[in-house]
Amino acid sequence: MTILDAQHASPSSAATQHATRTVFFIAGIAMAAWAPLVPYAKARAALNDGALGTLLLFLGLGSLIAMPLTGMLVGRFGCRRVIALGTLFILIALPLLATLSTPVGLALTLMMFGAAIGLVDVAMNIQAVEVEKASGRVMMSGFHGFYSVGGIAGAGVVSACLVAGFSPLAAVSVAAAMVALLWVFSQRHLLAQRLHQPDAPLFVVPRGWVLFLGLLCFILFLSEGAILDWGALFLTQSRDLPPSQAGLGYALFSVAMTLGRLSGDRLVSFFGRTAMLCCGSLCAAVGMMLAVLVPSAAAALVGFVLVGLGGANAVPIMFSAAGKQTAMPVNLAISSMTTIGYAGILAGPALIGFISQWSSLATAFSLIAILLLVVAASARPITR
Repeated sequence: MTILDAQHASPSSAATQHATRTVFFIAGIAMAAWAPLVPYAKARAALNDGALGTLLLFLGLGSLIAMPLTGMLVGRFGCRRVIALGTLFILIALPLLATLSTPVGLALTLMMFGAAIGLVDVAMNIQAVEVEKASGRVMMSGFHGFYSVGGIAGAGVVSACLVAGFSPLAAVSVAAAMVALLWVFSQRHLLAQRLHQPDAPLFVVPRGWVLFLGLLCFILFLSEGAILDWGALFLTQSRDLPPSQAGLGYALFSVAMTLGRLSGDRLVSFFGRTAMLCCGSLCAAVGMMLAVLVPSAAAALVGFVLVGLGGANAVPIMFSAAGKQTAMPVNLAISSMTTIGYAGILAGPALIGFISQWSSLATAFSLIAILLLVVAASARPITR
């Protein structure tokens, strides 16, 4: 069963497509707006690095609690209401994250923020799958591209306001105002239809292709988390890049992924999902190995760019595949797959740390390259 209903606006309409892009943009703004606030939160609460790391786990915990439940909520209430609920809690959480000074208050707010992000993330991907299916065109990469652009906008706006002398509350209020305005203008075009599944369980254990897709998403998110959390350390410790330039690796990775996603729909339409997933995963694996095998900072940076370009359209293709499978209802499949994949960003960096402690960071990156080859080898059965 789909979320289509004759008495509601068609998901194939241009307004619904634009609204879907806007929600991805909103999610990117919201998630990125928090990043520039981290040093201020650490200073206000007088946290050391270890305490800050523990505190940040609450964001992921909130997401992992909300994501498995979102599919059921969309089935009963529709994408529009679930996205509205998540957006509301985002707007409540952001000012609190800019002002609270107690570790307990920050932890609880981060959990709420993470849950809100999880609600929006899963619901917008369910909407995106339905809109893409109704349009008959490849659209998923473009939707995810707007998330990446939103991330750049959110971090850029908040950082620019802080540099201009705004307080953390004033700076994040600008981002919150952007989120609120975009939501107001887009919400009426989001899908309000329900799946009418009154007997659906709160959570369904993923099975079959959905479980497999989730594990492949775990690998893809793991590669992203590796560069996000360990890329700077690899560049400074293994490639002698000055600490002041260490953030360049993730910046180049992010730009490459954004450009890859914005052009991805045209590329997927021309080459096909199988070729794009296979070649993209191979490109990402080559990028990882280039960074590991060539003892040069420049080569490592080029490698990170290749990982970004290669992985740009892989996750969107996974979501499209989840929309076509029949093992589980689409809303529950995407909810389950997103939860498993998101664990790659949360648990992955810790796993990389253990491997690095046991061997080296280069070994950890090499193992990720091997896992990316598994994704490439799975391209044909996934996209058939």
